[in-house]
Amino acid sequence: MRIAVLNGPNLNLLGTREPEVYGTETLAQIEELVRATHQAAGVSIDWFQSNHEGALVDAVQSFADSADGLVINAAALTHTSVALRDALLSVGIPFVEVHLSNIFAREEFRHKSLLSDIATGLVCGFGSQSYVLGTSALLSHLKAK
Repeated sequence: MRIAVLNGPNLNLLGTREPEVYGTETLAQIEELVRATHQAAGVSIDWFQSNHEGALVDAVQSFADSADGLVINAAALTHTSVALRDALLSVGIPFVEVHLSNIFAREEFRHKSLLSDIATGLVCGFGSQSYVLGTSALLSHLKAK
């Protein structure tokens, strides 16, 4: 099974960026946690981060024929990117949307996701465990199909 994990703008700053909201773990530490969690099951994890919307669209498209599922933390693009939504619809790969913080307990503009209604599921508010929960749920979903 192959899962691609896509990370959006500013997530490269995790560990130092607003630790009271996002915690102190770096994106590399979260990646290590996700890989370690699924290593024994033989799950292949592709990891990608970009601050650029077009690069994330390209990444989604690049996994169309190679990934069984996607986990995506689109960060701020969650609330603004029709292009990313269209890419996810175009490839038809099941995906889970994840967020470190609870987007529904934050500013009102963060309450609207352009991705959640087309996602297989949504996990938010559990810090780095959102990624573990999201990948685990996606794998269970894929195995059940």
